[in-house]
Parts: sequence; C-alpha cells; structure tokens
Amino acid sequence: MSYRNRTRTRGLAALAAAVMIGALGGCASGAQSGVTTLNFFQFKGEALEDFNEIIADFEADNPDIDVVQNQVADADTIIRTLLVKDKAPDVITLNANGGFGKLAQSGVFYDFSDEPVLQTINPAVQEILAQLGNKEGEVNGLGYVNNANGVIYNQEIFEEQGLEVPATWDEFIAVCDALQDAGITPFYGTLADSWTGLPSFNALGAYPAQGDFFDRMREEGENVGPDSEVSFQKDFAEAMDQQYELFSYMQEGYRGRTYDDGNAAFANGEVAMLLQGIWAINPVKATNPDIQAAIFPYPAVDDPDDRLLVSGVDVVVTMGKNTPHREEALRFIDYLFEVGVIEDFAASQNMVPSVEGAEISDDPSLQSVKPYFDSGMITGFIDHQIPPSIPLAAIDQQFLFSGDAQAALATLDSEWAKVAARTIPVTGD
Repeated sequence: MSYRNRTRTRGLAALAAAVMIGALGGCASGAQSGVTTLNFFQFKGEALEDFNEIIADFEADNPDIDVVQNQVADADTIIRTLLVKDKAPDVITLNANGGFGKLAQSGVFYDFSDEPVLQTINPAVQEILAQLGNKEGEVNGLGYVNNANGVIYNQEIFEEQGLEVPATWDEFIAVCDALQDAGITPFYGTLADSWTGLPSFNALGAYPAQGDFFDRMREEGENVGPDSEVSFQKDFAEAMDQQYELFSYMQEGYRGRTYDDGNAAFANGEVAMLLQGIWAINPVKATNPDIQAAIFPYPAVDDPDDRLLVSGVDVVVTMGKNTPHREEALRFIDYLFEVGVIEDFAASQNMVPSVEGAEISDDPSLQSVKPYFDSGMITGFIDHQIPPSIPLAAIDQQFLFSGDAQAALATLDSEWAKVAARTIPVTGD
C-alpha cells in the first residue's frame, strides 16, 4: 500500500471514529413516552450478536427500557474521548487491561461496592481487577467472562504416548523429552509475530510477580535496577531461563512462523502443544473441529499445589459514575449477570463465566481449567502491570532469539525506570 493510500485510510478511520463519538454522545440520554434509552458501549466485535440476543430478551421483560448497543472498534481510545467530553455511556464493557485500571483509578466509573451483584462474582476474578486498579475504597468494575493462558495440548497425542499432564517443572521437561524421543515436536513456535512470546512470559513470570512485586516496583520508580530491592534482574532470571528452555523444544524455523501457522500446525497434529491461551481454541477448531484439545497451567514449580493459572478478565462490565439512568442501568447489569444469561454468553465466546455456580461449557479446554477457577488459583496477566510504552514483546522476542536473559532483564529495568521518571508516582499510589 502506498503512503498516499495509507494516509487516506488513516483519515477515513479518524473520520469514522469522530462520527462514532458523536453518535455515542448524542443518543440514549433521556426518556420518551415512559421509555428510558440506555447507551450500551460494547467493545467486543465477535460478541455483537450475543449481546443483541441478550438485549432483545431483556427488553421483552423490561418494556420501559430500550438498550442501544454501540459496538465500537478502538474502544480504549473512544471511551477516553467520551469521558473527557463528559459523555460517559450508561453501561460499558471493556477489556480489563492496564488501561482500564488507569481509568478506574481516576474515578470516572460507578462504585459497585454496595451492589448485590458484586456478591455473586468469583472473588478471585475481582481480585484480578483490583490488581489493575480501582479508585481508593471503591469497586469500579465487574468481571464478566475470563480467558485462560496455559499450555494447549493434544489429548490424543498424550494418550497415545502414555503421557500425563505435568504438575511440576521437572515433569514438564520430562514430557518434552519423551515427545522429542518419540519423534514428535513438542511445541510450535511463532515468533514472526512478536507478541506470541508473551503468553509464556506472562505465565512463567506470574510466579515471581506474586504478592506485592509490582507495588514495590512502582515504589522504587526510577531507581529500579540491579541494586534496588526488587527488579526484573533480581526476580525474573529463573522465569526467563524457563521460557528459553521451552523454546528449545520448538520446530525448526520457528522464528519465521506466525500465530496462524501455529494454530494450523497444531490443528493438523504436527505438534503436541502450543504455548498460547484459550483464545486459540476457536481458530484451531476452525481447521480441525474434531481435535481433542485441553489446557494445563504452566507448572513452573516443584509443588503441584503451587500451580497458578494465568487468566485475564476478557470482558469487564461497568457504567458511568454519573449516569442519569442509574436504576435502569443497574437493572440491565443485573440481568447480564443472571446465571443462565452469563452461561450462554460464556459458552458462545469460549470463556469462563465469573458468576459463582454458573456452569462452564463442556468443551474440554474449558473443563480442564475449571478446577483453578473453582479453587481461586488464578492470577492476572503481568503485562497488564507493565507500562504499555515499554516494548515488552520486542524485548522478549529478542531474548528468545539471543538467549541473553541478563540483557533483556536489564533493558526491562532501564525502560521501567525511564517511564517511572516521567509518569509513575514514587509512592505507588
């Protein structure tokens, strides 16, 4: 594509965003003929039809409320623009990432602390949101459905080779060696897409990041480095060594293969495992609907009881702090969290519902992670705690090319210190 065409495309995208912002800010603000219209800001394109069905059922039972779904691309940018213009939608869904946490800390969202719906949600899910950020003393988002970041494995290959799901690091490496000895490639690497190194970085790095690691990193601020009390150099060396060891079991040419290549190869039985997450299951099954695939957490520990499943809140539900339609918005939110509603949505999206007692789909990939949600042995993505201006994917990709963990960790510390000097309060508040 020429520079001229790229410029025109960006211009059209900006125009479309401006039109969308005008539409979002201009509709759904008042009641007419006894009907209140709610502006439902919805970021997830693949959930458009699911939410249309939910809305239709809700409106049938609540004829005094009209819910207008506004499904938007680039939701993080548009929601900030709306908030700056004091045009917060009535009900909002977002991906629960670091950006959501920053918005929540700023106090722009409603406080759900005293709402009964909060008591229906898995506390471990809410803890992941709390780690991202709330306004002090408040609960500013409700976890809706969760993903799972673990090792995807071909159950048929494991059964044929007489392999059990590994529960410790030594067992994990023994599985890789056994597969290799049998002439089966353990993993398919896809580092042509730099981000595909991050699932394993997040999963292995979750162990040293437990407790108050990132709070202490923020307290250190621009002083983070080899001599600070905590740092990537001090705390993440073992996790990086583990990641590099796993990548030694990849297929030849993994540096030039893409995410799509990996999904196709796994679907076709060319490898036994993928270092990905539950989001890869649907594209894998699009190639091979009959594949038997499940997930186990990275067992980067000596004690099986210490295993943690990394999970992100794929959809968080919130609402504007000052919506004039609080009662109606809460009624719609309460409906979203009804057991039957959230079960159907989660099954459609191949996700885990947050409501305690809600049934998980019988898909093996979801059933295999259920025990970790039931026991609360889940933890959030650590890259959500790392400022987005730090090029984490590129740094990790370069490390996986070179094997120089010390250089990668020193770079992460240096980049953290630079960002901290500009933006992170040294108090960690």
